[in-house]
Amino acid sequence: MQRILVTGGAGFIGSNFIQYMINTYKEVEIVNLDKLTYAGNLNNLRSVERDDRYSFFQGDIADRQLVNEILCCKKFDTIVNFAAETHVDRSINRPDDFLKTDIFGTFALLEAARQSDIKRYLQISTDEVYGSISEGSFSEDSSLTPSSPYSASKGGGDLLCLAYYKTYGLPTIITRAANNYGPFQYPEKIVPLFITNALEDQPLPLYGDGSQVREWLHVEDHCRALDAVLQNGRPGEIYNIGGYCEEKNRVIAETIVDLLKKPRELITYVDDRPGHDVRYSIDSGKVKSLGWQPQISLEEGLSKTVAWYKKNRKWWQEIKNTEYKNYYKTQYGRRLAHAKA
Repeated sequence: MQRILVTGGAGFIGSNFIQYMINTYKEVEIVNLDKLTYAGNLNNLRSVERDDRYSFFQGDIADRQLVNEILCCKKFDTIVNFAAETHVDRSINRPDDFLKTDIFGTFALLEAARQSDIKRYLQISTDEVYGSISEGSFSEDSSLTPSSPYSASKGGGDLLCLAYYKTYGLPTIITRAANNYGPFQYPEKIVPLFITNALEDQPLPLYGDGSQVREWLHVEDHCRALDAVLQNGRPGEIYNIGGYCEEKNRVIAETIVDLLKKPRELITYVDDRPGHDVRYSIDSGKVKSLGWQPQISLEEGLSKTVAWYKKNRKWWQEIKNTEYKNYYKTQYGRRLAHAKA
């Protein structure tokens, strides 16, 4: 029986990963440690919550005593760390939260892991640590040039993981993924924000002129890649995970309103955010050498994602009518008002 501690497993990618592992492997036991911040939602895990192979602890990865106690209660083979503050806009307003979770929280996990018999420590990171690139693609050896407190904090956590491998021999592996999208994504991110706003005939706030280019990766493909890295990845290594499909944010917005048969006039251009990277692109050849490749095209993935949000209105309406409602008004209200002036 493989025992995995998943941190941040009630979030978007973490919950999809837990469901993937439970559905793929019979001999797996997963403990989910999540602080349940605004983006953590146990409703994401209804399909596995009664499975004997899954259990949940509420807590903060920065709580060193709690992390040590959890690692002592079971003999874990693997730690997969999804726990992070991840939204760039929030990091601009509240960078201290990001430093605490993404750097100190990672440190707390690494310290606990090196006191245990951990066979794999997988750090889930982001392509945003590389910054923007006008031509070509970043490799795993590229320099880190983060543009926001979010990407800087994630880069700091990555460097700690590399240091713990070199100094202590802790078997850490880092993955850096492209922009994820899919079911259960909190509706502050661009794809679910645009889908849910369009469903409610609300403006789709598009930063600047919408020409920013992102590489898009469906979360199901991401989970398959993480599985490949856990099975065949080498400790001390970094693996980029891209979707092999780059597209402008403007085209993403247009595709969503077209899929929903909504007028493109809903797309509203708003003031750009500070330090907004122009283009992300990563070379994923290294992870492909492990036998993985993306299976879901952007066209198919967006269509599936739109269908999921149409079918699961209750899930996202509860979110947008509570904590997110106040944040949305603060974050986008001024920009929308300016755009309509």
